[in-house]
Amino acid sequence: MSQHSAIGWIEATWNPVTGCSHVSPGCEHCYAETLSLRMGWSKLPWTNQNAAANVLLHEKRLAEPLRLKTPRRVFVNSMSDIFHERVPPEFVARMFRIMAEAERHIFQILTKRPERMLAWFTEWLPEASSGEMPARLWPLSNVWLGVSVEDQRRANERLPLLLETPAAVRFVSFEPLLGRVEFAEFARTGQLHWAITGGESGRDYRESEVEWTANIVATCDQYGIAPFVKQDSGPRPGKQGRLSDALWARKEYPIGAALSPDPRP
Repeated sequence: MSQHSAIGWIEATWNPVTGCSHVSPGCEHCYAETLSLRMGWSKLPWTNQNAAANVLLHEKRLAEPLRLKTPRRVFVNSMSDIFHERVPPEFVARMFRIMAEAERHIFQILTKRPERMLAWFTEWLPEASSGEMPARLWPLSNVWLGVSVEDQRRANERLPLLLETPAAVRFVSFEPLLGRVEFAEFARTGQLHWAITGGESGRDYRESEVEWTANIVATCDQYGIAPFVKQDSGPRPGKQGRLSDALWARKEYPIGAALSPDPRP
């Protein structure tokens, strides 16, 4: 478990699963794939054909959050997708048991597979609930569920499924932002609490428009969603670039019962 990350909106990462496979254009320059291949953690590109070799379960890492005593915002599976097709629902359940027990932390789950996330909560979980995971615990107040959205098509496909999924906090990561996204029809439901936005970074980055970021922030302001402006597009991550000082300053978190911008005392 790492307490160091270049991802600006988290404080720690927890990776009981590593490896993934591409599902949409946002995956084309995946930072996790690039890092995994460079470090030798994966030997093959993250294609569907290679998923059996690349997607690995690490049972020894499951209990790591229990040993971390200081409350943290924890990004779950920064190097994978908890709802990848090769992650058994029973293993997902074991991860959620740890999250329920480690209630001092806030766990942030981000997926590009909201159809599998919804199915896990609405089909698998009710059938498998036991004394270890009683129904009254759901949704867990310290678990935030989110989807990645890079363009309008993915917003239209993924946001309705997120809104159907039981969650204490729902969020969207518009990253890498590859086009203008209108999401007011989903925002006006009052079920979205947080929106991260960021342009693509890296050597072969695809350029985003400042107006796309400004439009997302304006929609957030209109419907009471906390915006977190992570970066402009460019070769290096985490840079202000062409973003105005006013946009760059918008690094907010959802506030409310059991929600804090920084859970540390």
